[in-house]
Amino acid sequence: MNIVTTKVSLTVEDIAASSRFFTAYLGFREVESTEGYICLRRDDSTAEIALCERDPELPPRAWRGQGLADLAVTLTVTDLTAEYERLRGRGSVVVGPIRQEPWGERQFLLTDPNGVVVRLAEWVPPAGAPEHDGSAAAEEAGRPQGQFASDAGA
Repeated sequence: MNIVTTKVSLTVEDIAASSRFFTAYLGFREVESTEGYICLRRDDSTAEIALCERDPELPPRAWRGQGLADLAVTLTVTDLTAEYERLRGRGSVVVGPIRQEPWGERQFLLTDPNGVVVRLAEWVPPAGAPEHDGSAAAEEAGRPQGQFASDAGA
């Protein structure tokens, strides 16, 4: 298998509002737009975010993300503090302060107009840990086996 990109598909009530959020605050741009669908990408990444309108043929409970209540779009960035200050200064809905997690990640959360949670994170190795780039494999190395970022410290 050769994975060439990663796409997160989000079903939201107002795709235009979410698109404005991701483009205005997080530097994404629209690469595709049709009725009920917008695909976003940044020029410095192959990862994409697809915004889809809810299918009116489906019952409401089928699209509300049952079991996904803690879903967050995580973007690993450089200079997290500068991004925190920039987004607060631009009026983005930042949820709480920057937190330092025991596994070496600094992070903060923000939400888009549809309630989509976006986690901005920066890898800071814990004391005594080897330096690395924050890739998924490296991040997992700092966590107990089988523990997810959302579980750590809980």
